[in-house]
Amino acid sequence: MRINGKELFVEDLGNKNGEAILFLNGVMATTSSWYQIIAPFVNLGYRVILHDFKGQLKSDKPEGPYTFKEHADETVELMNALAIKQAIIVGTSYGGEVGLRLAAYYPERVKKLAVIASVSELDEHMVLVIKDWIKLAKEKDGYEFFWGMCKSIYHPQFIAENRPFLEKRALALAGINPDYFKGQITLYETFLNDVTLDKELDLIKAPTLMISAADDKLKPPRFSEIMRQKIKDSKHVIIKDAAHVVILEKPQEIIDALLEFIH
Repeated sequence: MRINGKELFVEDLGNKNGEAILFLNGVMATTSSWYQIIAPFVNLGYRVILHDFKGQLKSDKPEGPYTFKEHADETVELMNALAIKQAIIVGTSYGGEVGLRLAAYYPERVKKLAVIASVSELDEHMVLVIKDWIKLAKEKDGYEFFWGMCKSIYHPQFIAENRPFLEKRALALAGINPDYFKGQITLYETFLNDVTLDKELDLIKAPTLMISAADDKLKPPRFSEIMRQKIKDSKHVIIKDAAHVVILEKPQEIIDALLEFIH
């Protein structure tokens, strides 16, 4: 779909007359990262909307810098194009941080908000990790990029038990269009420059669920707890034995938490 002059990849799934849920991607991901999570919601009659932000795999990658408000604005334009007045927003990592902006700046468009493994501020460890990702992305070697960032987002046990699965993902990235890395670098820089939104948390009025992973070294649970304390109608669920990519490592636990919150 053409949104604000950019081509954004969109999937419109489920019951077109059902209540809408928008699932917002993590920074390295594309819409397929949600497929395990969305199946029960499609089966329950929801309208499920997925899209790649500008800069992500299947969408346009204009020159930066971007802002999170731009992503939020473009998501609202997408909702307008699909005739969706209000939606439930579910976002993981970067997508959760976009979701926070949506709920802050467009409160009338957000019925409920679920934020998975996301933050509203930075720490030095996070900055160093993202700067390492930028260095890896500049090499444009998809295979080395994947394994280079793997240790910072996957649980060690998950890596040990899923080497063939992860190797397949690394090999798929090995053949990716180099344009992918251009978009990734812009998105990482957007995160470093614009993720802090401490003052905007007070603007969020929608019921909000924070989900964090107990062993997430990139965005630890304490960041979700900071948001829980500042968003009035909110709660925080911690999933054990999982790291940053908790939607892939513990999909059933994510589904259960979302169903309890949403349905």
